[in-house]
Amino acid sequence: MNGTTTTSRHISVHIDRPLEEVYAFASNPAHLPAWAKGLGDAIEKIGDQWVAAASPMGRVTVTFAPRNDFGVLDHDVTLPSGVTVYNPVRVIADEEGSEVVFTLRRRPGVSDADFERDAGMVADDLARLRELMESPGGQR
Repeated sequence: MNGTTTTSRHISVHIDRPLEEVYAFASNPAHLPAWAKGLGDAIEKIGDQWVAAASPMGRVTVTFAPRNDFGVLDHDVTLPSGVTVYNPVRVIADEEGSEVVFTLRRRPGVSDADFERDAGMVADDLARLRELMESPGGQR
C-alpha cells in the first residue's frame, strides 16, 4: 500500500430484525461490550464521553454520530496515542430485516496481516450483534 491510497473493506451482516430495533440497540454505547469485543468488556460514561478503560488497545474514548433517522452509526475511537480512528457504519433496511455495514479503513502502516485480523474482528462483532438481535427474547 502506498501513502496516498486508502484501502477500505465493507463488512456486512443481515439481521432478521427491523432497522429501527437494530439501530436502537447498536446506537446505545452502553450495549457495546455485548457485541463489540474489540472495545473490551466494559464501557462507562464519564462526563459526556464514553470510555472503554480496558480495551485491547488500552483506554479509548468512543464518540457516536448524533441519533438520526438514517441508520448512521458512525463513530470515532480515540486511541491512547491520541490518534482518532473514524469508523463509518450504517444500518440499512433490507425488506423486513436490516443489513449492518461496517467500512473498515486501512490506516497507514497497517500490514496485510493486521488488516485481515481487523476485518475478522469486525466480522465477529457483527455476527455477535446478529446473534443478540435474533435470539429468542433478544434485544428487542
